[in-house]
This record gives sequence, structure tokens and C-alpha cells, in this order.
Amino acid sequence: MMRHLAAVIGLAAALLAIPQGASAQTETRIGIGFGIGFLPMFIADEMKLVEKHAKAAGIETKATFQRFSGSAAMQDAVLSGSVDVGVYGVPAMLIAWDKARNTHLQVFGIAGVNSSPLVLVSNRLDVKSIEDLAPSDKIAMPAIVSPQMYALQMIAEKRFGKGNHDRLKSQVVALPHPEAVNAMLTGGTEVKAYFSTPPFTQLVLSSGKAKVVTTSEEAFDGRSTFLAAGATKKWLEANPKMAGVLIKALEEAGEVIRKDPARAAAIYLKTEPSKFFDEAKIEAMLKTMPDDFGVALHGVKTLADFMSRTGGLKTPVAKWQDVTVPDLANTPSN
Repeated sequence: MMRHLAAVIGLAAALLAIPQGASAQTETRIGIGFGIGFLPMFIADEMKLVEKHAKAAGIETKATFQRFSGSAAMQDAVLSGSVDVGVYGVPAMLIAWDKARNTHLQVFGIAGVNSSPLVLVSNRLDVKSIEDLAPSDKIAMPAIVSPQMYALQMIAEKRFGKGNHDRLKSQVVALPHPEAVNAMLTGGTEVKAYFSTPPFTQLVLSSGKAKVVTTSEEAFDGRSTFLAAGATKKWLEANPKMAGVLIKALEEAGEVIRKDPARAAAIYLKTEPSKFFDEAKIEAMLKTMPDDFGVALHGVKTLADFMSRTGGLKTPVAKWQDVTVPDLANTPSN
């Protein structure tokens, strides 16, 4: 991932060397992924919240949303300039902040989008902790380099001791969420555990065929941000009001989820139709996670410290404010 990221940075840097004519901001291109964690962005799109708050700040812009699968693809899009803002995992964002340090391509966090716990489930009902997983038991997650992998490594370090963070890495397999869900429900494969996210967590657990083994809260000793919005220094400097605009748009989207979960559920299913969930089920799910959608960033310093200690970051992060926009200074981030 490091070599790939370095190549993308080099290409984007070359593109930046081409003179660009000044032009007014007319479009804000936002990269998003799949899953209920992206719901604030789905709501912002449906209700035109970016446009609303941009207008209040004296900016005329139209927000457009592009879908990507995984943090690596999102990172490429942000660094190459094919999107202005990307919503993806904090680990990839920290790597881009580190690798492109002191350049216009250095990435900074704008706001948290979702902090739902990542949940490790297993269809071996006798498994009570990660120590009970056999060496032959495969652990599914969306990508080998993902927030789930870092959470697993952090938990492994806590359970097996420092220097053992990669103890379970050889058991990890990359599977899209639908395939991982199918593996949990059928039980006919070597995949016996799955690091899941909503709504897939709820789908698997409601079947009665899987149980919770641990969550990312063990890794971070509390809440951690799963998805965050980030952008390059170049874009942020060219559009100095837009970070504040996006924060306000996401705050309003979060309020919709908390105060009108029925409307939020309808927007989610309009964006991502599901054969497993109807509006009533999504609404009920959202009522159980009112604090999972907010602009504060959680666990950033803890994650950065772990990544520095294990070689994932070359530059230590002294404080979380070093990797975020100033607009977040007064939020309960950590």
C-alpha cells in the first residue's frame, strides 16, 4: 500500500505542476462508499445540505457524490484530484498525511462521519475470545488494509503482548461484506470469523448463527471513528470555507438521524435498496445508534500512536489537531 500510495502521490504532484487558471468553486466532488456508515452523506445528498450551508457561507456550489469500494480506491481518488473530499477509514487518511507531509497533497481530516463499533463475530459459537480461534479459522474483512485490520492488530497486541500485533494476520482474508455474511450464515467454509460493520453486523447476529467475539472498543478502550471525511491541503487552501460548510452539513445530517430516524431510514433504502431490511428495521437500528453519527473524531491519537510504534507511520502524531482542520478544534475529538 505504501509503494502504491507513493506512486499516486508522485503522479498527482506532477499534475499539480501544470499551471491552473483560477476559477470559482462550482462543484464539490465527494467520494463515498457503501453501507449505513455513509448515511450522513446520503442524507446530505438527498437534502442538498452542502449546497444549503455553502450558500449561507456565500458560496455557490453543487455537491456531487461518487461511489468507491475501499479506502485504497478512495485515497487514489483524493490524491489524483478526481474527487475533492473522500470519506474513508482513518488509517488510510493518516498514511496519506504522513507520506505527503509538507506537500500540497498532505491529507487532513475534515470531520467524523461514523463511529459505529466494528464487531468481530464468529459462527463458532464456542469461541469466547480471539485466543479461541484456531490457526485454520479464517477471519474475513473487506480489505487486508482496513480499519478492521488495525483494530484486530491492536486487540492482538493487548491479548498476546507487544510485538504480537500480527499474530492473526495470516488468518485474514479479504471478502466483500455480502460474501462474508454468507460465510457466517452457511458455515460451510474455512471463514469462521468476520469483522463486520452495520447493517451487516445486525444481519448476522439476528440469524442466531453467529456471536460477538470482541469489538473495536476493546482496541481503543472506547469509541473510535470508523469513517471520516478528508481532503488535501491544496483543496482546503483553495476553498477555505468549505471545511466549515461540510461540518455544518454533517451536523445537520446527524440531527436528522437522531430526531427523524424514519426519514433517515427511507433515505438509506432509497440510496441502497436491500432485500434483507425494510424501513421499519432500519429505523429501529438507527434508534439503537444515536451517537454513532457526529463530526468529532475519536481514537485518532490512539491509532496514530499504534501505527507509529508498529511502523505504519514514520512521523509521530503529537496531538490529534495536527492531522485535522482547525474547524474541529472545539469538538470533543481525541
